[in-house]
Amino acid sequence: MTCIRTANRTHSCGELRMANVGETVTLSGWVQIARDMNHFSFVDLRDRYGITQVVFQKDGADEEGLKRYEASNKLGREFVIKIQGQVVERINKNPNRPTGDVEVVASSLEILNTSVTPPFKIEDTTDGQEETRMRYRYLDIRRNPIKDALMLRNKVTRIVRDHLGDLEFCEIETPVLIKSTPEGARDFVVPSRMNAGQFYALPQSPQTFKQLLMVGGMDRYFQIVKCFRDEELRADRQPEFTQIDCEMSFVAQEDILQTFESLIRKIFKEVVQHELPPFQRMEYSEAMDRFGIDKPDLRYDMELVEITDVAKGRDFKIFDEAELVVAMCCKGLGEWSSKKVKELEKKATGQEVGASTLVWVKYNKDGTFDSSAKKFFTEEQYKAWVEKANAKPGGCEPGDLLCIFAGPRLKTQECMGKFRHIMGTELGLRSKGFKALWVVNFPMLEWDEDEDRFVAKHHPFTSPWEEDIDKMVKLERKDPALQDIRANAYDMVINGVEVGGGSIRIHRRDLQEKVFSVLGLTEEEAKSKFGFLLGAFEHGAPPHGGLAFGLDRLCTILGGKTTIRDFIAFPKNNMGRDTMMDTPSYITKEQLDELHIATVEKTKPGGAAADQAFEPASRT
Repeated sequence: MTCIRTANRTHSCGELRMANVGETVTLSGWVQIARDMNHFSFVDLRDRYGITQVVFQKDGADEEGLKRYEASNKLGREFVIKIQGQVVERINKNPNRPTGDVEVVASSLEILNTSVTPPFKIEDTTDGQEETRMRYRYLDIRRNPIKDALMLRNKVTRIVRDHLGDLEFCEIETPVLIKSTPEGARDFVVPSRMNAGQFYALPQSPQTFKQLLMVGGMDRYFQIVKCFRDEELRADRQPEFTQIDCEMSFVAQEDILQTFESLIRKIFKEVVQHELPPFQRMEYSEAMDRFGIDKPDLRYDMELVEITDVAKGRDFKIFDEAELVVAMCCKGLGEWSSKKVKELEKKATGQEVGASTLVWVKYNKDGTFDSSAKKFFTEEQYKAWVEKANAKPGGCEPGDLLCIFAGPRLKTQECMGKFRHIMGTELGLRSKGFKALWVVNFPMLEWDEDEDRFVAKHHPFTSPWEEDIDKMVKLERKDPALQDIRANAYDMVINGVEVGGGSIRIHRRDLQEKVFSVLGLTEEEAKSKFGFLLGAFEHGAPPHGGLAFGLDRLCTILGGKTTIRDFIAFPKNNMGRDTMMDTPSYITKEQLDELHIATVEKTKPGGAAADQAFEPASRT
């Protein structure tokens, strides 16, 4: 590790071994802990590479040595110091530390900076609450869990650049101040001082720019790019996040899948030493029928079991009026108490899952049954349901619990898919291993009841399959048959998380205009929002496609964590605030005037002014 040699150190604090015994070294770092043993003192000196024990002698020391000993006893936690000394073999070795066979006997000590007492322990297991650690993020980064997460992220990005560079991909930056466009999450907007009353948007992705690069002949593009979406936050979502953004010309779907599957397999092999097998390809419709979700976790069974044909006709209104009755077997839960099963009912009908009701059937160890709907069904029906479940991997045996949802097909599948993920987590089935697949051929459009129109399942630049183009062009924009149009789109799913997604793009103006029309954009609106792209398609746009990986999510899976915040150096909290910098914050009246922006104070019902509540209003 000679590359770290500087004026203040010859080695890192994680570098010294028995081969260095007898050498005179210079180390710099932070004081992890200082201990006075009366005859000598110990200081554990830390940097991002590790910890080295430094000894300050008292017995037999000369005047300068005694001064160093006294000074070492005044060192506080997180003081920044520089020491020089000789590497010696330790008498009491520490097998839990890579440098544990040696220590440095100090011959000089320089305090480079002092530190107040930190608000939490800078240790792997800390007493700091998350809110405090977010406020002092620069201290949290010194801890191994956060430092290691950032180092893992660094390793991933280096592999990406090396691998794609070897495949002739060119890394190209795209603008950050762009045009606000419809379809997607809410934009972050930026006022323009030089263009009064007008606004830029921060990019939700570089989508149109990478397509324009394909028109420009840059046939293999990528960038590791910051993206911005003003949406509700959760553990795997931040207002600003990072994508590995990629695009290729003259390709079909399989070219894209093979190219980027090889990248991900290489990342897993080099980062966590895991050899992923070739990825399964699963149709969207199969994923929904078997797992109720378009990002299934394949590490465990618990597949959906359709029992519609054997559940109706018993005067049970919930089933009789449903388009779909679907069950899922939870192994071993048939022995749960009534109280615990009641808690499952609350979970199923809660906000996270959203089912209208949960019907359960206990398959008791003695072969008998109990059910929340036992007034309507007999043992004969229960056995028919179990028989259906036994056709699925894992089956349904005595001691198991059948959980049943009913309702409209798609909504019921989606509810059961969410429930399956929750139960998989609670039963410890989602904590180990890696399973990856491609989910392909999504519906291109889905109907939005609130807006009374079709919206894009992915985004409006996704191409339909070649076989479906003629059909799409001929249909009116509200024709229900549009729901059958298939998108040439694909998602990469690992452990039930969508880590990447993309599509073959539209490259013809006429087809892109048709899609805009179906989505409810008038010709004038399409020209105003996307005229630059439509114009580019008239200048020899090649067939092209691509995808983007969520770098933060990918790192979270590789690192075995549950939140992307650990892999972002300076993340926001769940309210979108940076508590370290205390932002977002108000700006001055002078700044507002320069930007031609006025703020209007909101009022509470009854006319009372709301405290600190403002909304922007354009002013020219």
